[in-house]
Amino acid sequence: MASDPPVVIAHRGASGYLPEHTLEAKAMAHAMGADYLEQDVVLTKDGVPVVLHDIHLDTVTDVRDRFPDRHRDDGRYYAIDFTLEEIRTLNASERFSHKTGRAVYPNRFPAHSSRFEVPTLAEELELIQGLNRSTGRTAGIYPEIKQPGWHRSEGQDISRIVLDVLHKYGYRTKDDPIFLQCFEEDELRRIREELGAEFRLVQLVSDRSTVGKAATATPPDLDTLNRELKRFAEFADGIGPALPAIIPGVDDSGAPRVTPLVERAHAHGLVVHPWTFRSDAMPAFCDDMDTLLGWHINAAKIDGLFTDFPDQPVRFLKSPRNGSAPRSE
Repeated sequence: MASDPPVVIAHRGASGYLPEHTLEAKAMAHAMGADYLEQDVVLTKDGVPVVLHDIHLDTVTDVRDRFPDRHRDDGRYYAIDFTLEEIRTLNASERFSHKTGRAVYPNRFPAHSSRFEVPTLAEELELIQGLNRSTGRTAGIYPEIKQPGWHRSEGQDISRIVLDVLHKYGYRTKDDPIFLQCFEEDELRRIREELGAEFRLVQLVSDRSTVGKAATATPPDLDTLNRELKRFAEFADGIGPALPAIIPGVDDSGAPRVTPLVERAHAHGLVVHPWTFRSDAMPAFCDDMDTLLGWHINAAKIDGLFTDFPDQPVRFLKSPRNGSAPRSE
């Protein structure tokens, strides 16, 4: 299953270089050669899907300055409390702490500077399809439906709304350049079985999930791991694990400790797309991105990877010394 070079997925776009989920970050990721561009999707008050990492606006926009009295009792500003017209007035920014205002990644694009917007899902799909046409290179999409259970508690069926938009723009089958991902297993199954999605689905799992704990246990809990993966394979085409669920560390010789997660997932017919490779937030046991990429690609045999810096794995995969097949342009 990992015989082809792994696909490079631009995590929130080229978010290591430009503010996450802005159209500018997606255009840069496309130009860098990413195979897929990720869209985290939440809803506005008027039910419009917008591309935003989570349900809050106050870590990536100036909503606190423009609408100081529109927070909830917890002090947070929720996208679902604002109409699209109101969100269009906001300036998007490099991610920062909603408590301190300081950038989460201080060496990236300066926070609170320049002018960026929160795009709708439709606007982003039109940008990507336009770039595919003008460049002659097809980049796929990789939407994540964020907190669907929470959205339903707020009176919005985000999954049904998002699927309608995806279908409108021609994303319908497993042959189309799309993976759709979600953390909520019941919802992902609903998307397949009740809502009838035919394209590829990916079950997201953290290293603290049952799957992650089973894979990283000493020794690995193969019975639990196989049981969970077998259930995922009933409705999903792949899994998206956190990096520590695949390589949690190194042994005494400095070699990577590879868990059985990828091998077991492949045995159940599932592709594996781990997250997130960040050259400015490396794991404690590895300080070289090429080394980390090599371990996951050549030792663990992953099928794809999420990264904030899509140019780095694209360059790595093009290098003849890494033994990967040539990448199409």
